[in-house]
Amino acid sequence: MPKWLPHILLCAYFGGFLLLIAVLAWFRPATHRANSQPIAFPHTVHAGRLGLACNFCHESVAQGPQAGMPDVAKCISCHQAIATERPEIQKLLSYQQQSKPIRWQRIHQVPDFIYFSHKRHVRSGLDCSACHGALVEMKEVRRVRSLQMGWCLSCHRSRGASFDCATCHK
Repeated sequence: MPKWLPHILLCAYFGGFLLLIAVLAWFRPATHRANSQPIAFPHTVHAGRLGLACNFCHESVAQGPQAGMPDVAKCISCHQAIATERPEIQKLLSYQQQSKPIRWQRIHQVPDFIYFSHKRHVRSGLDCSACHGALVEMKEVRRVRSLQMGWCLSCHRSRGASFDCATCHK
């Protein structure tokens, strides 16, 4: 075996490893990337200090599978007159003037092969913080629970919920 061959193989191995990491980072879902929302939304103020319930903004949380993100009109219903001089509210007003939807970045997401219903979980009495963490203390929303099968099953087990595969898997 030539003297240089082990060096070439070692370089190829590490180069391939670095390439794999780069590809995985590039195609990683947005939920794992830095949380950069189009408008900073302080849950610490809205849900924390003001005590607004989650369903005040996420109106469809008890009616269907999706919690639903608030649209511009929902935000404007308060902010047409409240804190209008603040830069983030100015952004909000700009969305309204341009009749553009706010493209919120998704933070909490389960795989496509999973059926998850906010409605079922909310109606069973599960508090939003069980999955979403203490949003009232978060300046910026981040995922704090794994939302992996093992984590979900431990919750199902502790609450006596169904373990049937078809309950969650499509």
